[in-house]
Amino acid sequence: MILSHGTVSRIRLSVPSLGFGFSSVSVPSLGSRSVLSLGSVSRFRLSVPSLGSVSRFRFQFCLGSISRFHLGSVSRFCLGSVPLLSLTVPSHGSVSRFCLGSVLLFSLTVLSRFHALFCLKVLLLGSPSRFCLVLPPADGYGPVFEEQPVNTIYPEESPEARITMHCRARASPSATYRWMLDGVDIDVGADDHYSVVGGNLVIRNPARDKHLGKYSCIATNEYGTVISQQASVQFGYLDFFSSEEREAVYVKEGQGAVLLCAPPPHFPAELSFRWMLNEFPFFIPLDKRRFVSQATGNLYISKVDRSDTGNYSCFVSSPSISKSVFSKFIPLVPLAERPIRKYPADINVKFPDTTALLGQNITLECFALGNPIPEIRWKKENDNLPPNHEVSMVGAHLHLFNVQFEDAGSYTCESRNSKGKDHHSARLSVEAFPEWQEHINSTEKDIHSDYTMTCLASGKPRPHVRWLKNVHFYMYRVRILIRRLNSTAYCDECISACLLPVCAPTFDLSPVKTVLAAQNSRALIECRPKAAPKPHLFWSKGTELLHNSTRWADGTLEILNVSQDDEGSYTCFAENDQGKDNSTGSLTVKDQTKITLAPSNADVTVGEGTRMQCAASHDTSLEIAFVWSLNGRVIDLSEDSRHFERTSNGSSNGGLLIKDTQLNHAGRYTCMAETTVDNVSASAQLVVRGSPGPPIGLQTVSLKEQSVALQWSHGVDNHSPISKYTLQYRDAFSPEWRDAPTAPVDVEGNAETATVVDLSPWTQYDFRVMATNTLGTGEPSAPLLNVTTLASYPVVAPSDIRGPVKPQYYYGDNFGYIIAFKPRNGTEWRKVTVSDPLERRYTHKDATIPPYTEFDVKVKAYNHHGEGPYSRLASVFSAPEAPSEAPTNVVGRPLYATDAVVGWDPVQQENVAGYQVGQKGEDSGQETKDTAVSSRENQTRLDGLKPDTLYFIEVRAYNVAGYGPPSEPVEINTNKAPPSKGPRITGKKFKGQQVNIQWEQVEPLVNESAVNFYKVLYRTQGQGATTLYTTFKKSIDLPLPKEGIVVEVRAHSDGGDGAVSQIHIIAPIPLATPADSLIPLSLDPGTPDSLTSLALEIKLQRIIKASH
Repeated sequence: MILSHGTVSRIRLSVPSLGFGFSSVSVPSLGSRSVLSLGSVSRFRLSVPSLGSVSRFRFQFCLGSISRFHLGSVSRFCLGSVPLLSLTVPSHGSVSRFCLGSVLLFSLTVLSRFHALFCLKVLLLGSPSRFCLVLPPADGYGPVFEEQPVNTIYPEESPEARITMHCRARASPSATYRWMLDGVDIDVGADDHYSVVGGNLVIRNPARDKHLGKYSCIATNEYGTVISQQASVQFGYLDFFSSEEREAVYVKEGQGAVLLCAPPPHFPAELSFRWMLNEFPFFIPLDKRRFVSQATGNLYISKVDRSDTGNYSCFVSSPSISKSVFSKFIPLVPLAERPIRKYPADINVKFPDTTALLGQNITLECFALGNPIPEIRWKKENDNLPPNHEVSMVGAHLHLFNVQFEDAGSYTCESRNSKGKDHHSARLSVEAFPEWQEHINSTEKDIHSDYTMTCLASGKPRPHVRWLKNVHFYMYRVRILIRRLNSTAYCDECISACLLPVCAPTFDLSPVKTVLAAQNSRALIECRPKAAPKPHLFWSKGTELLHNSTRWADGTLEILNVSQDDEGSYTCFAENDQGKDNSTGSLTVKDQTKITLAPSNADVTVGEGTRMQCAASHDTSLEIAFVWSLNGRVIDLSEDSRHFERTSNGSSNGGLLIKDTQLNHAGRYTCMAETTVDNVSASAQLVVRGSPGPPIGLQTVSLKEQSVALQWSHGVDNHSPISKYTLQYRDAFSPEWRDAPTAPVDVEGNAETATVVDLSPWTQYDFRVMATNTLGTGEPSAPLLNVTTLASYPVVAPSDIRGPVKPQYYYGDNFGYIIAFKPRNGTEWRKVTVSDPLERRYTHKDATIPPYTEFDVKVKAYNHHGEGPYSRLASVFSAPEAPSEAPTNVVGRPLYATDAVVGWDPVQQENVAGYQVGQKGEDSGQETKDTAVSSRENQTRLDGLKPDTLYFIEVRAYNVAGYGPPSEPVEINTNKAPPSKGPRITGKKFKGQQVNIQWEQVEPLVNESAVNFYKVLYRTQGQGATTLYTTFKKSIDLPLPKEGIVVEVRAHSDGGDGAVSQIHIIAPIPLATPADSLIPLSLDPGTPDSLTSLALEIKLQRIIKASH
């Protein structure tokens, strides 16, 4: 066989055992490719880059079928359907030989996972020779996850008895999958619960004891193995509450109450809580007085009043498994107390030290009991509350949204009322999940080169980094260095050689592209051939080799200040010791884009609008787009169409209309006109004038008893000078902000200090300041909280000797009262001290003082700093003696089953304020119930008694000194209960303008009173006036107006009125008169059917009358 440049020669190689030969060989010309045919079925391509050298073979066996090179695979080579030979690709570093008889045809050596050496023995110029070539890798890649398993909560009561854990990876060739549970491989074939569908793991009939844990998906192909993130499978449940009855809760009116929820066992921990009152679905509304903790489920009532009486049930919902349960009802019984006492604020719901994750939303809870209802405020230690906060539930919830590291710190909840204050503090810590700062990427490197991979992650606390190679642990380091990538193998016939995975340059995967560039711009033309070792690169334009060009390290050609002369085709040549290749692209030069109408600076007031102009010239073969940005940030016209709108007049105009301008719209506006080849921009400044921004840095300069000096710094004036400042204040007793009196009275716009005057000593205030200009008053400054004026002696005296001084007038600690009194005609004042500031009365006991002695009394307040002024004189009389006589001739009788009347002869003694009538049932367990009666009365009616019960009654007189002796007790036995069954109305008859109503006799039960007569209550339909009739009969005649009537019938007995029966009666249609005989009985066909019926009814009534 003779090979010559550009010629075709035929040879014939006889293989007796097969009976066929090679039919033709075509030798390619320089730099070209040719096909060598073996008969008509087997061929490989041969590239001859230069005469006399063979640098690269790319081959493809086609003995009837096409086979690709894959590590570890078996390829069969057939002629038609007859197998000729089979090829098993050897493992790494081994050699496989393939012979026909004793003739070695070729050998194959695996150099690495991606390369193999193919050697073919041929006759070259009459002598045996061997061509060897390196097979390039197949077009494959390792698995890359597109879907990974996620944490799953499976409701134990779910009707769907399966869990699906999703896993999908992109790979070539396709990946195979296996799964692990808690780090142990799952044997899918040995467990009927598991199956793998695609890459997904399906768990049938899941059980907590078998399938709870952390799952990982592993995807594998010949290029590598990847493992997914761990995902947990957990089982959600919410048990029922205990069936045991809940004990009643008794609380005095005015005190706080806590009803415990005690939720049943559950998972996950997240629950929501509500409370029902008396029955489902009546849920109690939450307000300033009532609060439900979403941490414990407990119900808190800051102060209980009579309206809170009822039965309460805790209603628990698990959003994760969509299930709700509720507890047994808890009776809440408020106990009456007069007067209702007041209690200081007492925080019962306290938020713990909390750790939040970066970007998470959290809620802190705080609620206090007390009377009056406490106010709740939140603050952060040494700082203002974060801007991303929100207070809800009347102060009980502090929400922090999108938590950041700077939000960490100590938070305080402060609760106060007029009786006192309480506070609670806890810390918020912020941590962060690990987050990649630098990723590793798939890459391909030259043989014998070093390669460094860096894996950087941030997080709090600092994350640990470990490396896995094909799922297996590699090392703990942030950065790893792999030195001298290489591979060693051997060729055929025992000839030892060191072979490398090399490749001649090729542009098949990355040809040089066509590039568009604008005049006077910079053009980059990339040259990225695939080659190993790294090739030498050079460029030509057309047929001219470029020597003075700018080339980057990766071979990219850079052309500066592009002009029309630079337009044309460019070729990149690549060459290494394995061969050479080239690729050609082109550069097309377009007209440069230019701004022809630039935007202009503008000045507007808040609420006004303005227009920014922008126009540009460009290459007509290209489309142009206009992009506006504000202070470097692109304006999304669709997102903020309320304020921004494009104005265009032709494709080369892209103006911007700014509507209802706000302060945040001020700044530098940039119009960028861009095409596919270049862009150009122009900018203008927009000034927006508005009311001033909030002053900053508000702080105290000095404190006095009745004044506070404040200092602040100017905020932004928003391009309109500040004309004045307004200071505002509030305190715990008046929580609304109000303007503060100041010195000077008018605080000028250039001032940065002022004094708030006319304050109360020893009082805690909050202050803020607002700036005003000609365009309005701006937002207030951040409030300066909890500023307390200095203490002073009291200046307010107790008023009218009627009650304590209000707390805002204490003016200092150790507050109390000094009471001075003397007889009206005396000269010496006696003084006593009351140290309780909330005490409302003082009683002086002296047995020598005659009753009804007149005294002069005055009171003044004192505190740690001194005494205040006395109140005005008041006259007070000493108490009289308690009555010494008992009422006489006490008599009583029952009125009904639950009512009785008691009378007596009054006590013949002065200074009797009234009488107390005590009643007690014969059951010794019943408490005595007392009824107070004025001294002007000598009888009273007792109600609310039990039917058919014996009561003991006694009467005693009383005055301010106390109660007198009781009378002799008298007995009253209440009547039996009235009938519980109402009369059954049996019929009614109309008699002209009257109606007769009949009913059945009422038969009382054994424990009910006998019927004395019947009461009939009568009223016209739609009217309120009623008429009462009585009768001993079982019927009654009543007038019947045309509007109709409502009648109620009930039996009356010694026990009172019994149950009622009611009937509605409507007057019938009036009967016809003699004049009705003129009405024709034959009606027109068009007459409605109702008229026909009426005529027939009238005729029938006349016939009936005639028969009688």
